[in-house]
Order: sequence, then structure tokens, then C-alpha cells
Amino acid sequence: MFDFKRNEKTEYLIKNFTKKVFEKDFSLNPIGVFVFIIFASVGLFLFKNNNLIDYSIILIFPIIYFPLMIFFPKWEVVLKLSFLSFFLFYFWKGFDSVYSSIFFILGAVMSNVIQIAKEWERAIVLRFGKFRKVKGPGIFFLLPFIDRIDKVVDLRTRVTDFVAETTLTKDSVTVTVDALCFWLVWDAEKAICEVENYVEAVVLSSQTALRSAISKNNLSTLLENGEEIEDIVRQEVDKKTTEWGITVSHIEITDIQIPEHLQDSMSKLAQAEREKKSRILFGEAELELAKKFSEASVYYKDNEVALKLRAMNILNEGLKNGNSMIIPSNLMEEMKNIDMFGLKALDEVNKIKKE
Repeated sequence: MFDFKRNEKTEYLIKNFTKKVFEKDFSLNPIGVFVFIIFASVGLFLFKNNNLIDYSIILIFPIIYFPLMIFFPKWEVVLKLSFLSFFLFYFWKGFDSVYSSIFFILGAVMSNVIQIAKEWERAIVLRFGKFRKVKGPGIFFLLPFIDRIDKVVDLRTRVTDFVAETTLTKDSVTVTVDALCFWLVWDAEKAICEVENYVEAVVLSSQTALRSAISKNNLSTLLENGEEIEDIVRQEVDKKTTEWGITVSHIEITDIQIPEHLQDSMSKLAQAEREKKSRILFGEAELELAKKFSEASVYYKDNEVALKLRAMNILNEGLKNGNSMIIPSNLMEEMKNIDMFGLKALDEVNKIKKE
């Protein structure tokens, strides 16, 4: 009746795999509890020749009933509990307890007839094992021992993360890719009736499509054009899941893991690429500077005053910054001729003093 088997490999492929839960035919809710209390109150009222001890014994019934309905919500459990309660009441108090036990049994049955589905939930109701109807949201009713809720489907968008196992790219690089799958159920009937486990089917289909896309592209394409690959994977998966009443809205690659030795090679390659670009930029700057100097030389060639002013400006900038400078000899001769530093005047002053 209950399936507790889990596939370890599947559990690895799907990180947040949905845990197996008990199969149930209905769910106990506050309205059902209230209905049970009403029937049980009538049964207590019809219970004759009773005292405080008898009432205490009768209270054992709801104490046992509610935990069973919470942990084992099956019609067969209700049926067995009803027969057991009827015979226990009969052997305890005889024929006088028949009417009371009937109301207790009716309360146990009718409390599970009224069901509630949340706004985003749809209940798949089976009658004698055949699909009957999709119920919800809100209150709906089940026929006792005939109808059962096979599954309750959540229509909200859900996110499932999964791992594409070690896969070879087109250029023979082994990569491991983590991804997210955003999907939702828009037809609960198809999702339950067309595929055994729609959660597992969606995610494993996404994983297969992602591995196929990885093997068809180079590593550089995978790193640079991730959005295009994600869209291709989404379209491929959506073609399959549409038949199941499921839409895949988005596939997102979250992480791409590559071997460590390849990471070192790619790091060196990136560093060399940056060095290449910096040298190219430096050469382009030198070329632009040479062109400007060439244009300036034409102007300085016909204007000696401008050339001397430029030389003096270079000297002034160097001295202002406090840097040591190597001054060309021709520039020194020019400076001597114009007595830029006043050395000639200083020599004449010294000669006059000596005389």
C-alpha cells in the first residue's frame, strides 16, 4: 500500500527531490472534526444507564480515531475502525449501545466526506478506481468508500534544481552543469493520468535536454551564450511536457564546473590575452603620439622661437616635478647663447669684483 523505495541515482540527479508520502483517500479538516463532534454528541445523548466512568471510556474512541485519520487516512481504516467500535460497544453494553455506536460510526464516516482544497490546489477524484473529476478549490464532497482522492496537484510555479552529470562538450572538455527548472502544472488531469511521476519526468527531461545541448556546443560557446542555450533547452523540454499538462517557463544554468588543470590553462590564456590587448593599446598610443610629433615638427621647423619655447617648457616641467633630467647637448648650447640661467651675467659680476 505504501511505497518507500527511492532511487539513489535519481536522488543525486534531482537535488530537492519530492519525498515519498503516504497514499491517502481523504484528509481530515476542521469542518470534518466539527461534523464528528456533532454526531458523537448525539451518540452520547442516546447512551443510557451511564456514569462518569462510562463517559471516560467512551472518550477513548475519539482519542484513537483522530490520530488514525491523520496518519492513515484510508477508507479501509475507517471501515475496520467502525466494525471494531460497533462490536466493542455491543459486548460492553449490549443492545442498548447500538444506537450510540451507530452515531459514532456515522460521525467517523461523515467527517471524511467533506473535503477542502486550497486556491492553488486541485484534487484528482477516483470512483471505483476510474477518473471521476478534478475537484477544487474550495469545499467538495466524496461518496464514502466509493470516491477517493488519488493526488492533490499544486498549480503554482515551482523551482527544481538538478545536476547534469559530467558531460563532454563539442571540443571534448568535461563539464558538470547545475541548473534550475521553473515549471507549473496547468492541467491536473493530464499530469496525473498521463505520467506516473510528473515531477521526476519534468526534471529528468530537462537534464537530458541540457546534456544534449552541452554536447553540441564548445566550452567557449557554453560560457558566452548561456542564455541562448537555456532557451533551446526550455523549448525542447516544453514540447514533451505540454502533452502532460505542464509548462516549462524557464531553464537557468547556475554553475558550470570545469577541471582544475583546465581552469589554470584558461587563467593563463586570459592573462596572455589581457597582456596582448595592453601591448596593442600601447602601440596604438605610440603611433598616435608619433603622428602628433610629426605634425608638430613641421610647425617647429619654420618657427625657431616656438621650438625654443617648447624646449624651455619641457625643462621647466622636469624641474618643477623634481626629477633628474638628461638635457641634450644642442639644447644646452642654445641655453648658453640665450643665458637662460644668468650664468654669463654672474661671471661678469665676479670679474668686476676681482678687478
